[in-house]
Amino acid sequence: MTNHKILLVDDDHDVLEMLVSIFRRAGYTNLLTAVSGGEALRTWQEEHPSLIVLDVMMPGMDGFSVLKEIRRTSRVPVLMLTARGEAEDRIEGLEIGADDYLAKPFLPKELLLRVGAILNRAYPNQNEMVELDGAIVDMANAEVWKNGEKQTLTAKEMQLFEKLYQNAGRIVTTGVLCEAICGEFWQGYESTLSTHIRHLREKIEENPSKPVSLVTVKGLGYRLNLKGVSP
Repeated sequence: MTNHKILLVDDDHDVLEMLVSIFRRAGYTNLLTAVSGGEALRTWQEEHPSLIVLDVMMPGMDGFSVLKEIRRTSRVPVLMLTARGEAEDRIEGLEIGADDYLAKPFLPKELLLRVGAILNRAYPNQNEMVELDGAIVDMANAEVWKNGEKQTLTAKEMQLFEKLYQNAGRIVTTGVLCEAICGEFWQGYESTLSTHIRHLREKIEENPSKPVSLVTVKGLGYRLNLKGVSP
């Protein structure tokens, strides 16, 4: 069984049910679904899945448009599905930033093998439970456990924490963190970053007013200290 949260997106309800069945039988229990591009974006922003299986041919906002929007701020792995096998579609998806591409109809085993390969590349050695001085962060489910109580991280908080965790023990500059949550044009968002940092500290610190895990490095940025690891 895997704790990876997977978002399945297809406007065909029968296909969506088939996808859910395939993943459940393979031991994936944390599944999300969406039947349109707009719903897919909302679910991604609210639930920050580990991987997205995204249909290309949808009315309104198609899969390519969804992927373009996601790639503005996120590198979440995306596997594209299409009823068409034309090379142009595959090339377009990969150019936009898809991690892999699978044409319908497909064998369940091939889908699962491709998904497994993507997850292994994207999260090669990720410890999904990150232990801090006053809390434990469940990376797969974007949850924080502190004093026996569970809190959920927002999408922005999770993006911040992922960037800090990738550089645990090292200083991450204000600019790098702003870009992680606001995209390329982040100038002027420093106050927004401060707000997200404060909210994140409230969830992960035993005493948010005296942080020991997410500390400020004056004039430079922030550093995440893991429990038992000297900075």
